Amino acid sequence: MPLATPADAASLNPIVAMSAHALSDAIRRRELSCVEVMRAYLAHIDKVNPKVNAIVARRDADELLREAAERDAQLDAGQWLGWMHGMPQAPKDLTAVRGMVTSMGSLVYKDQVTQHDSIIVERMRAAGAIFIGRTNVPEFGLGSHTYNPVYGTTGNPYNPTKTAGGSSGGAAAALAARMLPVADGSDFGGSLRNPAAFCNVYGMRPSAGRVPFGPSPEVFLKQLSYEGPMGRTPRDVAMLLSVLAGYDKRSPLSLRDDPAQFTAALDADMRGKRVGWLSDWKGYLPMEPGILDVCAQGLATLDTVGCDVVDYDVPFAGDRLWRMWLTHRHLMVGGQFQALVQDPATRKLVKPALIWEVEGLDGMTALDVYQATQERSAWYQTVLRMFEDVDFLAVPSAQVFPFDATLDWPKHIDGRPMDTYHRWMETVTPWTLAGCPVISVPVGFSPDGLPMGMQLIGPPQADLDVLRLAQAYDQACDWVAAYPPAALWSAST
Repeated sequence: MPLATPADAASLNPIVAMSAHALSDAIRRRELSCVEVMRAYLAHIDKVNPKVNAIVARRDADELLREAAERDAQLDAGQWLGWMHGMPQAPKDLTAVRGMVTSMGSLVYKDQVTQHDSIIVERMRAAGAIFIGRTNVPEFGLGSHTYNPVYGTTGNPYNPTKTAGGSSGGAAAALAARMLPVADGSDFGGSLRNPAAFCNVYGMRPSAGRVPFGPSPEVFLKQLSYEGPMGRTPRDVAMLLSVLAGYDKRSPLSLRDDPAQFTAALDADMRGKRVGWLSDWKGYLPMEPGILDVCAQGLATLDTVGCDVVDYDVPFAGDRLWRMWLTHRHLMVGGQFQALVQDPATRKLVKPALIWEVEGLDGMTALDVYQATQERSAWYQTVLRMFEDVDFLAVPSAQVFPFDATLDWPKHIDGRPMDTYHRWMETVTPWTLAGCPVISVPVGFSPDGLPMGMQLIGPPQADLDVLRLAQAYDQACDWVAAYPPAALWSAST
């Protein structure tokens, strides 16, 4: 499928074409009313969403327009709620939203109306967002391909017959197709990074604790799954992070840094910054042909902004990382959903991947968990030493280009078999385990016009530095604006 160009999408409503930070400024200055914004987005969603199925559980349009009118009345009274005042938003269908169904893509929860907001939804609501629906997810967020028995499959806006990734696949697709100004997502095994790569947008997994998770019945062990921002520009990502981040006493490991730091200018001199390129880990990670080639374009862009890109060998065995990953994954996912698999009535309703995660707990001992935590600690110490050599690290965001949406997951990469439903996503797991801030930046397209991204990784808690690097990258090479998705091309004609 041929790539679209800015000219192809030129007839789009200029409101939906705006960056999120420009839209926010226009609403605050009263250059646009919240009702105008809502009308524009709802009309655009009506045209585009049937092609990709990214936004689900949509709310009534008249009700949304009434809420938009209330936001306008607040501005008339001199009350501005915050950066998201009047912005349409669709929280990911894994995070709780008061008064809406949080199905998690599961038949078990398809009719369950949530009675509370998650912490990030509280914050977006307080900042003035209007929730128009949900973004689609894989069942229980498992795997990086967004399909489920409740809402169906989300297609890639660059080619709807291909996957949009996951688990924030609906979020990435909606964002790329200009159906949302920004999007929230979550990431355990690359769920903010892989779909961003597959949809030619930016997705950031913040440092461990940057965005508080909850409210949750377990608040100490869940150090691997975090929520975070997605956007079409690094500035949009940073501004949404400023809304989501910040300490919350219900999340005892959350960071106390002032989230206002992310509202500051991101422009910074990147000359002389050393970026360690990890490639395929000396052949350990199988890569679909072409991925390293498009990533080379991204590395060349880093070179143009003054970075010193060097090949870097990770001083830690990949299979050692994978073993500790499996233990942590079984513990967290299996522990959370064990009751569903043990109950015959719900077991028959859940996907095989969830059963596999729960059964992975069988025979696991406390000593196994402790040893895996020791191994994770050893990896963390290794990462700290790596950042004594370089300022940032870079590695592909995915090991395959977007694949056929009728598949459940890729069984082989370049002839090498994948032994689990998430083995093909192994390139993202080391940085989850290390708790580093990571942003996926677009790097180009396959010969078939399918997007790919590259992870830029910073030292723990250096989120602002990672955003500044992404900003310099985006200013040098704006893939998002240069190559809008085909879904827009057809929508604008």
